[in-house]
Amino acid sequence: MENWQIYAIGFTAQILFSARLLHQWLLSEKLRMVVTPSLFWKLSLFASFLLFVYGYLRDDFAIMFGQGITYFIYIRNLYLQNTWQRLPSWLQWLLYLFPIGVISFFINFKSFHIDKLFFNEDIPFWLLALGTSAQIVFNLRFIYQWFYSEKIRQSVLPLGFWVLSLFGASLILFYAILRQDPVLFIGHILGSIIYVRNIVLSLKAYA
Repeated sequence: MENWQIYAIGFTAQILFSARLLHQWLLSEKLRMVVTPSLFWKLSLFASFLLFVYGYLRDDFAIMFGQGITYFIYIRNLYLQNTWQRLPSWLQWLLYLFPIGVISFFINFKSFHIDKLFFNEDIPFWLLALGTSAQIVFNLRFIYQWFYSEKIRQSVLPLGFWVLSLFGASLILFYAILRQDPVLFIGHILGSIIYVRNIVLSLKAYA
């Protein structure tokens, strides 16, 4: 696959991620409080899949790992919003099995090599460790958000989610610069601005 095609997949994923944040931010500004629209989780689900594919095509385990963590958390949040239950059963099963199908396809038809992910000459091990650590921190926000939402039985985006988002995005930006990855850099620069604004809105709600 040509480089421009790989980057097109990555940028499409980041556009969807940015669209979810813009939609969430505009609704929050309108209501003067942080809200969690169902479209946020729908766009997250599809963008996560695309970015996983981009990570594979870039031989970047850090990206693949990050998206693997959050995919099913997105589904759970749609369930908590009673949106998942309204989807046709066939679509629910398709979305559940989609990641397994993608991995199976790559293993069987795309010569999936573990050594390319963990011992890639283009990514020194220390840089891979940095990128993976950054993804772990960044995706802890969704684990935190998931536990918080399960506790109150409602899908919400609490203050801690935005704080972890900003900190994790800063680490990924550093990784993106070292990795010379424009997809990660542009996506997280735009996201960081909205993270700061949501922190401000959340703090005002506590005041």
